[in-house]
Amino acid sequence: MSSKVSNTARKPATSGKGTAALAAMIAIAAPFLAVWEGKANQPYFDIVGVKTVCYGETEKVENRRYSDAECDQLLRKRIPDYASPVADLAPGIENSPYEWAAHTSLAYNIGISAYSRSSILREFRKGNRIDACRRFRLYNKAGGKTVRGLQFRREGEGTRIGEYELCVAGAIPVTLARQVRVSTAGGTR
Repeated sequence: MSSKVSNTARKPATSGKGTAALAAMIAIAAPFLAVWEGKANQPYFDIVGVKTVCYGETEKVENRRYSDAECDQLLRKRIPDYASPVADLAPGIENSPYEWAAHTSLAYNIGISAYSRSSILREFRKGNRIDACRRFRLYNKAGGKTVRGLQFRREGEGTRIGEYELCVAGAIPVTLARQVRVSTAGGTR
């Protein structure tokens, strides 16, 4: 997770459909992030030198051991801090919880600022949702070097799905529905 988010994070909508969509996305994103971030109850410095604890938490890390419950609570509390800006930057993504979870996972990992400049977001905004998902595979570097763990996080490994696969799980139904609407509007079947 990047520490460069506090100036752009906002609190999520707390009423009606927004709350239900956010809850659905968190139910997908929390276990996904837990698997890929891994948990360290004791603070450490990550591969680019950022002080980190629990599931990639980088904000206000204290030099002490964190309990499992604290780590779980920190993760669930932080996801909306990334999910809300992602939804602001990618209008409509909140209607596809798997895509939203994948984009939020990426933003959690690279920061909102980097996400806002990403080719993933550019393709999503153009309506190229499958291509946006494919671009997750390009984000496999830290400190300018390819990192095997990031490669696995983006593409999946063994029985663990990656952000690309999570994203596609949401993008395919949306893309197919759009294609059917275009097809039927044109009078062909």
